[in-house]
Amino acid sequence: MSEDFNMTMRKFLKQVGVTSQQAIEDAMREAGSETTTGQSYAAKVVLTVDGLDVEHVVTGTIAGRSE
Repeated sequence: MSEDFNMTMRKFLKQVGVTSQQAIEDAMREAGSETTTGQSYAAKVVLTVDGLDVEHVVTGTIAGRSE
């Protein structure tokens, strides 16, 4: 793949990672420690790319605050 492709791909994925982490942290703060302590949350990301036949799903678990 080209250098331009690699750079735009990395920039996009970095933006996804950073903004997703911020959104999760904000939601955890808003929920409060009484709600999130000792809890775990199922998470799912669905990536689609317009113009390409791509639908990539990533699932996982995010732990709430520990006691």
